[in-house]
Amino acid sequence: MCPQSPPRWGPVPARPPDGRSWFARHPLLTVLLAITAALLAFGIAGSLTSRQSAVPPGRAVTDSGHLPGMGEPARDGKFEFTVTRLQPGVSNIGGPYGRDAQGQFFLVHMTVRNIGDRAQTFDGSDQKLIDRNSSKYSADTAAALYLDKSESFLNQINPGNTVDGIVVFDIPKTAAPVRIELHDSLFSGGTTIDLTVRR
Repeated sequence: MCPQSPPRWGPVPARPPDGRSWFARHPLLTVLLAITAALLAFGIAGSLTSRQSAVPPGRAVTDSGHLPGMGEPARDGKFEFTVTRLQPGVSNIGGPYGRDAQGQFFLVHMTVRNIGDRAQTFDGSDQKLIDRNSSKYSADTAAALYLDKSESFLNQINPGNTVDGIVVFDIPKTAAPVRIELHDSLFSGGTTIDLTVRR
């Protein structure tokens, strides 16, 4: 009969490593990281597509060396914008169940034509109104929803089609808008129209 081996004392051996990568051990975080990376890639790609479109680039100035004025087309990316009418001093949109302005609603009427070769989404929230003090105002897209035929909330326009839209801004009663900066998408370079010049 063999003598019993004496007990071994000392540290317990460490467990062998899992062998799986960090991504395999954290599947939920991996999915979230992948989604975030995809969204960033799509945003950058959309911006580059808009800026590198085959469409002729937008005009910053007219042939006479001035900014385009009202009634004169100006291009940015896949869109050609023409401001047709300004409607200042509106206090309410949509009646009793609509919205009241904090200051005044300033409505910019425009035509938007898709001059590209694929559909593009026109959204009022991408546009900026600029006053004589160079303050920039964002569009009030919630108020525009109460406006009949505003056509300025995520409106997809196919190539060659034209939409008559109204972009709504809520600005102080004392503000005096002089320019509007128009974009075919959130990341586009934009084009500026002088609202004080009527063609």
